[in-house]
Order: sequence, then structure tokens, then C-alpha cells
Amino acid sequence: MFKSLNRRFLAIISLLAVLVVTGAVNAANNVEMDLSQSPEVSGSAAGKVTMPRQQQRMALNYVNQPPMVPHSVDGYQISKNTNRCLQCHGVEHYRTTGAPRVSPTHFIDRDGRVSSEVSPRRYFCLQCHVPQTDAAPIVGNSFQPAPGFGQ
Repeated sequence: MFKSLNRRFLAIISLLAVLVVTGAVNAANNVEMDLSQSPEVSGSAAGKVTMPRQQQRMALNYVNQPPMVPHSVDGYQISKNTNRCLQCHGVEHYRTTGAPRVSPTHFIDRDGRVSSEVSPRRYFCLQCHVPQTDAAPIVGNSFQPAPGFGQ
């Protein structure tokens, strides 16, 4: 009886693993961020947030904070095939554009191997690097910069 239960359990787990992997592969193949519109703010602060065309870079508030984007990203495309950010910040372009170069940490994969391409986990820039804006906070925040930062 236990052997048949173990076989059924293993069969169910195997089927679930196949479904999860298939779903993850399909999701990865269909990932695309639409950056053509300014972000919408919902709730009590409803309305469009205006993104400045260009401004000075903001000071960091803590060690290893991803820098904020000091320019508009309207119309930028980031998909599995193209990344508009790398046209200025990529290692082959930053010298001619004057943009900051992509950090060397972005070329290290999750296993610690260094690659000549941006790691897939660092490829979608706006998951960490957010555009600067003067929008009012949606949720209250009492965060204080670490001593010596944010000045």
C-alpha cells in the first residue's frame, strides 16, 4: 500500500514540477516591459506622474543602493531581445554617450560566473533602478539615510 502511495506521490510531484518549469519558460519568453507611458499612481494620489527629461543624479541613501534614473524612460523598450538602456550605458557605448557604465556586478550570474553579457537577473533595469520624480509618496515613510549618505 505504501509503495503505491509513494509512486502516486512521486508522479504528482513530477507532474507539478513539469508544469512549473513549463510555466516559467513560457513566462520568460513572453516578458516585456511597456515603458512607453509615464507610470500611473492609483488610490488617493490618482493622476499622472510627470517624469523630468533630465536632472542631476540624486545622492545615494545607503550602501549598494541602485542609483535612480535621472531622465525620462518614456518610449524605452526592454524585452528579452532588446534593452534600450544598454544603448547608452552598455560597455561599448558609455564612453561616447557620457552615460555611467553598467556596474561590473551586472555581469555576474547567480552562480558567481562572470560573463561578457549582462546577467539575465540584472537585464530588466527598472526592477531596481527607478526614475526620479517629485511625486508625493503614496504611503508614509520614516526612512532616514545612513550616516554620511544622502547629502
